[in-house]
Amino acid sequence: MPVRTGQEYISGLKDRPREVWLNGERVKDVTTHPALRNGVRSVAALYDMQHDPSLREEMTFASPTTGEPVGLSFMVPKTIDDLVRRREMMSRWAWASCGMMGRSPDFMNSIFSAWAGSADYFAQDRPEYKQNVLNYHEFIRENDVTLTHALVNLQRRRNPGPTDILSGEVALTLVKETDAGIVVKGSRTLATLGPISDEIAIYPVASHRLDETARRQSFSFSIPCDTPGVKFLCRESFDLGRSHFNHPLGSRFEEMDSVVFFNNVLVPWERVFLLGDVELCNGYGMGTQSDSHTGHQILNRCLVKTEFTLGLADLIVDTLGSGTIPHVQEQVAELITYRDVLRSCVRAAEADAAPNQWGMMCPNINALRAGRNVFGRSMYPRMVEIIQLLGTGSLMALPAEADFEAEIGPELEQYFATDTTNARDRAKLFHLAWDASCSAFSGRQVLYERMFGGNPVRNSITLFQNYDKEPFKKKVRRFLELEDWPGN
Repeated sequence: MPVRTGQEYISGLKDRPREVWLNGERVKDVTTHPALRNGVRSVAALYDMQHDPSLREEMTFASPTTGEPVGLSFMVPKTIDDLVRRREMMSRWAWASCGMMGRSPDFMNSIFSAWAGSADYFAQDRPEYKQNVLNYHEFIRENDVTLTHALVNLQRRRNPGPTDILSGEVALTLVKETDAGIVVKGSRTLATLGPISDEIAIYPVASHRLDETARRQSFSFSIPCDTPGVKFLCRESFDLGRSHFNHPLGSRFEEMDSVVFFNNVLVPWERVFLLGDVELCNGYGMGTQSDSHTGHQILNRCLVKTEFTLGLADLIVDTLGSGTIPHVQEQVAELITYRDVLRSCVRAAEADAAPNQWGMMCPNINALRAGRNVFGRSMYPRMVEIIQLLGTGSLMALPAEADFEAEIGPELEQYFATDTTNARDRAKLFHLAWDASCSAFSGRQVLYERMFGGNPVRNSITLFQNYDKEPFKKKVRRFLELEDWPGN
């Protein structure tokens, strides 16, 4: 079938109810539950964009199987032009949520497309796993499947001991192999978009390497979210049931994070991609170079989020008439710098892209890693702080939408108007600024950007240990060996 519509996505969730728990209640229908329905609608809107006649060429490409239009994020890129074209499509989806939805479907699509482009990697485990990966990529591409993933085991202590790992008391663990498939039991976190996805993928993550004893925790697979024995436990929703005026981001882009429990879940053999090979599980990211493809999608979304914050900041300045104040100019200039740094990283990743051993074009991982590291650790928290500093008291003196319709409305129109903006538009803008910088929704955004790529300290240690620094040391040694310097 060609690309799905938003309604087809919603109907698919209704037709395949999954076990979802939220605030002590089992959710009967994720498409209508107040805490989840607006997130569902926002994902549905992404699918509808693929059917917009003016965007069709930007959002889709011809299926290699049927010739029908399928989502461009399923493309296995062969050239730099393919990477650029796919990134432009991803930008369209990222702007639809102002960069706030970290798990829009193109993220997982890029992972499985990279795996399909490097499917021989999986054949090193068992020959049939290569075909499993190729078949699954074709399945999700032709059915426009919405995927989530859960990569990290829950922990009973910060440094998990052998009991947690080897006994399978907490970690997701292989229980047995059967003629039909493998059976797994345990927990995983954190499945963003999990309750409103069609399928969930499980695989290792580089920041949590498996040791040589963890064969029963070494696997990769994907199954439907309604598979018997799979349960999703949601955090509290940041969609507070308020209007788009009062809560413009949280009321639209609640993508929900969840812990996933697996209670003796059967995974059919055709859905298994790796099993029992610790080395291959630890090395899949770099071995397939899927890390560079997910990094491309992530950093492009971060760029969009930065551009959104820059636009929001400048509207605040225009509304308050603060553009002549030096420190305000300095703060907006800082946002401009962040935007240009991230854009440079994205473009460098494309310009320095190279084909891997199987002919798939891969963005340069170093440029992407640099942008991702500084965005989560320093840029985004500072961007949020700048919005707070620019908005100051206007973020607190904030009438609600209903206030404008109440008896006090005329006073609001009189006292909240500025030289450039009427009272209602001012309030609407600052509700957006509040939601981007001060609300519970914004707090989750900061935490997400800090941590979703793994522990920043652990990632830095990995970078230190694996980055090839020798060429630079060699140049310094060569300088130190010079007895004379030209001109001396």
